[in-house]
Amino acid sequence: MREQLTELRDIMRREGIDWYIVPSSDFHNSEYVHDYFKCRKYITGFTGSAGTAVIGGKEAWLWTDGRYFLQAAEELKDSGFGLMKQGQPGVPSIVEYLKQQIQEADIAEGGRPLRIGFDGRVFTAAQAEELMKLADTSEKKVEIVWDQDLVDEIWYNRPVILPTAPKELPIQVTGRSTEQKLKDIRRAMSSKEADWLVLTDLSEIAWTWNSRGRDIECTPVFYGYGLISQKDARRFIMSDSSYEKFFDALRGIPAGSSVWIDRSSASLAVFETLGKDVKVIDEPTPVGLLKAVKNRTELQNFRYAHIKDGIAMVNFIYWLKSRIGSEHITEMSAAEYLDNQRRNQEGCFDLSFPTIAGYGPHGAIVHYEASMDTNAVLKPEGFLLVDSGGQYRDGTTDITRTIALGPLTDKMKEYYTLVLKAHIALSSCRFQPGTTGSDLDAVTRKPLKDRGLDYNHGTGHGIGYILSVHEGPNIINPRNELAYEPGMVTSDEPGVYIENEFGIRLENVLVCEVQGDQYGFRPLTYCPFDRDAIIKDMLTESELAWLNDYHKTVFSELRSHLAPEVRRWLEEATAEL
Repeated sequence: MREQLTELRDIMRREGIDWYIVPSSDFHNSEYVHDYFKCRKYITGFTGSAGTAVIGGKEAWLWTDGRYFLQAAEELKDSGFGLMKQGQPGVPSIVEYLKQQIQEADIAEGGRPLRIGFDGRVFTAAQAEELMKLADTSEKKVEIVWDQDLVDEIWYNRPVILPTAPKELPIQVTGRSTEQKLKDIRRAMSSKEADWLVLTDLSEIAWTWNSRGRDIECTPVFYGYGLISQKDARRFIMSDSSYEKFFDALRGIPAGSSVWIDRSSASLAVFETLGKDVKVIDEPTPVGLLKAVKNRTELQNFRYAHIKDGIAMVNFIYWLKSRIGSEHITEMSAAEYLDNQRRNQEGCFDLSFPTIAGYGPHGAIVHYEASMDTNAVLKPEGFLLVDSGGQYRDGTTDITRTIALGPLTDKMKEYYTLVLKAHIALSSCRFQPGTTGSDLDAVTRKPLKDRGLDYNHGTGHGIGYILSVHEGPNIINPRNELAYEPGMVTSDEPGVYIENEFGIRLENVLVCEVQGDQYGFRPLTYCPFDRDAIIKDMLTESELAWLNDYHKTVFSELRSHLAPEVRRWLEEATAEL
């Protein structure tokens, strides 16, 4: 059992808390967080980016999604935490689990209430509401304590946030001024009769004020809040000590005002600070959709970023294929080489997430992260799955390639080709206005489902513009009913994962655009698929035409930027099948 778990239980007993919940989030519901906020990792030892820990006096559990089942099972060994495979049949949600624990608890007549605790600054108001309902619906006495950060008491030498001052971006980079964006935001506010708009999402604040920061690794944002009215727009930034004044500003909103705030994004602490006599408009903020539809300048710059990213990827794949078997290369050293290739590109200032390089069975772990204990040596056989991306002054990139390091089994080639067919199904799809992320998800999965295969993650996510690599609301999964619009940039990343054997994922970034009287996608990513893994006879005539045309574009865009030996290799890698 982890020492941290033992110490936390001691604090829980002192405070009279029966269950304590530790999520993966920060004060702004960010996906990637500063080390200061990695409380769940500190307590459990699980290093994945998504998961929630629930600690009781005798039991402790981690809930995480399908991307991390294999990784979590490995990292939780001997930790004192069990694994709850979120979304799987028979696995309760956190609320369902706690409800069952409450029902089974033995409470003496007149005894103290059962107490459920969490830090309301890192729980969204919507998440917290589900927990707080337990107190109202339970037949037993239940008390919710949401103002305690118990992990802080046992986290010695906790990392410190050193906030950065935001850097303003010129109009040549953003394409629209802050004043123009505020005009669009206020128009949306008027349509909802909102007097005030509260912004807590860091990407939305950075986008609105055309600024970027370095407060979070891999995501160029800064800690702050935003408060917008029809006459005023203020941001409260940690770096200039105005951060905490945001809560005073919330308390100062006049009674009777209508406040637009997204309960699924804003923390419980923010929501509870609002006066009880204001009218709440609980919807996603207008900034999310405005940010998702890229303007002409953003799309042109995205193209430059992806050319640079393609150069880095092609240099990496050439190096890997030409050295494998003659040099000692591991998952970690391969990732390091790619990271250096990317950082050597003009304008690259960071990665967009830590590079995932999974060889053989590790490729079946969707968000695998190699460590010194797991760092596999690459052999001239089988697959290496590499998922990576960069932050450039021109845009944010995200790409996955599954690379043949040598001989492959027939099964590997068959499954690779099936994943490629699924990838092409989305990339070549033509569709009518009003088509949703759910519709597009079904189109992508069909080639795999027809062969009894599927993948336990979404098909695509929005990509931020010099912002978060994972962006909504344009998400392609079975549940998203948002209609796709021209200018939206999204990933296309179907996969197949065979536990203890191999994993395959193929990802490009696409832009939605008008194509004739319909909508369609155009790839922004420039990097070949691996012809050594493709069974040509499994591709239809139209799929083969798409692939050959895509490879022709890759070579045309990258050829002049490559060393002669790399250019010769790329010419062969993109030759017509």
